[in-house]
Amino acid sequence: MNAERLLQVILAPVVTEKATMVAEKNQQIAFRVAADATKPEIKAAVEMLFKVEVESVQVLNRKGKEKRFGRFIGRRRNERKAYVSLKDGQEIDFTEVN
Repeated sequence: MNAERLLQVILAPVVTEKATMVAEKNQQIAFRVAADATKPEIKAAVEMLFKVEVESVQVLNRKGKEKRFGRFIGRRRNERKAYVSLKDGQEIDFTEVN
């Protein structure tokens, strides 16, 4: 896989209360990923960026909600998330990213 493409696959880590609970309970880390990213691309990108071994990747698509802004109706953007399971003994340190 192309290294430039792998750098564009992962957009940001998901830092929410739910993502923190999942991380503690299931040893998974949540990331926002590109809309056209595949599981093998996500796995390769995490392994390249964080120098860890990935056991599995679960992906979900979230539809953006319609919201009102005053009298105008807008829409939040659609989002794709990836829950990445690491192998035993592996840990991601977000302070040491390339």
